[in-house]
Amino acid sequence: MLSVALVEPEIPPNTGNVARLCAATNTPLHIVGVTGFRMDDRAVRRAGLDYWPEVKLTRHRDLDALYQSLPQARFVYLTTKADRLYTAWNFQPDDCLVFGRETRGLPEELLHANWDRCLKIPILNPNVRSLNLATAVGIVLFEALRQLGNP
Repeated sequence: MLSVALVEPEIPPNTGNVARLCAATNTPLHIVGVTGFRMDDRAVRRAGLDYWPEVKLTRHRDLDALYQSLPQARFVYLTTKADRLYTAWNFQPDDCLVFGRETRGLPEELLHANWDRCLKIPILNPNVRSLNLATAVGIVLFEALRQLGNP
């Protein structure tokens, strides 16, 4: 089953919106590392509305713990630095879509070690550095679901 992982998210409404998206698509959500807020923060709860009971949420202390919890997964890393577009990727049912912090993205060493599985969303305006985290998750998750034949 597809899953989404947020590595050290910093902005509560983004995490809440991603949680709501994951609830709506029955996609497990993994939060990795220390967040920039408390998970019981009012902003996180408000963004997820009353759908939190529908979220299949798992917390992990670090990426190694995430990897151990999903031994069958193929980890796909989203970054503005990648060469390959997310639309050129053939998603598989056990893929885990990994997104980094809003302000810094994923660590450079992680990207370099997994460059063959790094994807980007094209940004047409060169004056815009990145998309909102929740928007990026929605774009890639729905492309993966589309490819896998989910409505």
